[in-house]
Amino acid sequence: MVFSSLIFLCAFLPVVLALYAVCPGKYRNLLLTIASLLFYAWGEPRYVFIMLFSTVFDYINGRAIEYFGMQNNRMAKRGILILSIVGNLGILFFFKYTNLLITSWNQLTASEFGVLNLAMPIGISFYTFQTMSYTIDVYRGYVKAQKGLVAFAMYISMFPQLIAGPIVRYKWIEPQLEGRVVTEERWVKGMHRFLIGLGKKVIFANQIGNLWIDISGGNLSTLSTLGAWIGAFAYTFQIYFDFSGYSDMAIGLGQMFGFTFPENFIYPYEAKNITDFWRRWHITLGAWFREYIYIPLGGNRRGLQRQLANLFVVWLLTGLWHGASWNFALWGIYFFVLLVAEKVFLLKEMEHWPQVMRHIYGKFFIVVGWVLFAIEDFDNMGYYLQVMFGIKNSLVNEAAGYYLQTYGILLVIMAVASTRIPIRLMNRLRRYLVREEPEFAVKKGKSVEFVLYSLYTFIILLISIGMLISGSYNPFLYFRF
Repeated sequence: MVFSSLIFLCAFLPVVLALYAVCPGKYRNLLLTIASLLFYAWGEPRYVFIMLFSTVFDYINGRAIEYFGMQNNRMAKRGILILSIVGNLGILFFFKYTNLLITSWNQLTASEFGVLNLAMPIGISFYTFQTMSYTIDVYRGYVKAQKGLVAFAMYISMFPQLIAGPIVRYKWIEPQLEGRVVTEERWVKGMHRFLIGLGKKVIFANQIGNLWIDISGGNLSTLSTLGAWIGAFAYTFQIYFDFSGYSDMAIGLGQMFGFTFPENFIYPYEAKNITDFWRRWHITLGAWFREYIYIPLGGNRRGLQRQLANLFVVWLLTGLWHGASWNFALWGIYFFVLLVAEKVFLLKEMEHWPQVMRHIYGKFFIVVGWVLFAIEDFDNMGYYLQVMFGIKNSLVNEAAGYYLQTYGILLVIMAVASTRIPIRLMNRLRRYLVREEPEFAVKKGKSVEFVLYSLYTFIILLISIGMLISGSYNPFLYFRF
């Protein structure tokens, strides 16, 4: 089940919200746990047992780590932590990377080992990182082990952020497991946030995704340079509105159930360089790698050479985390090289550049990076990049003109929508509507803001439902990561 499906919007979510509203507080964790397991099992009933195993496994590990810590038994405490890490990574590795390694070995050695054709459990990369961060933080003494199995199971399986994040670490959410409160204001804000995310996904990402499918899945020998760049921009916007839309829906749902989830995107395409981009994109993943990989390796405390080695490990793992294909490793190394270049000399040089040049530099390398990310076959990737840079095929053809005519306005709208401009326009409209009565501005402003956002999100809901009924293209890109 996905958020942008009619079964979720018209049946699952209304029922769960209604039950949650009338459910006594002490049973709400159990209700959310059952609902989350049903949500997960809807698409993959077999693999729900893997998530349940990970949940019970790390619940026991957390209790054992705390127990041996109280006994001052450091060896046993560390042994349990290692068991937790190896167990979690072993499950993740088996389901996500076994086929990649078998295929790669066959290609290198001309062997004929059969691949296992394992279907990767949805969301395994996300909930594995959550369970690992929990046991590591218990080991470090940052949090106490959760005594309630139901509360811990709800934290791991919570359907608002189970499938594609944000990656919610236990230490952020621990106080909310028992002490959250749902107010009318938070509920309304959560609904608004959810519907904005739904619109990002259904109205923008799905529609522009059709363009990328047409261009990348067509005959590349007939693709022009302009067409290749149009396709690259299409995927650039698709992955942003798809993933940030999901994060908005997750954060909104969290608010409706009384949780506060961390922000995952802060207008990343407004970034002026690659360093700034990665402070704004998939923030919770970057924070996870920084705290649990980069800093334990030594971070920047042991000289530049060691720091660069640590960064290489982090970005190689970041790439591979996204998928079982070598193009993701290449994508991670690509950004490692750019970030190192900026760290060593480019950021200082860019201080003298005009702002427009900084934006062009950032967008150019981001767009090229998404081509590396999107095309798994290296032959097709190489050909596509050669077309983009005018090495192969024509610069412009009739198909490129058709793409511009059909999708040009949508691309411009999405470019604007990926910035703060819509928020600024909304704020200006609100100030305009309340300016004639300054003494009532605060009260009236809140009312006007509520009406504007309610009208705005209601229109988004109607359009999204209409598009979903029409049966349009509706994947979630990060489900496969």
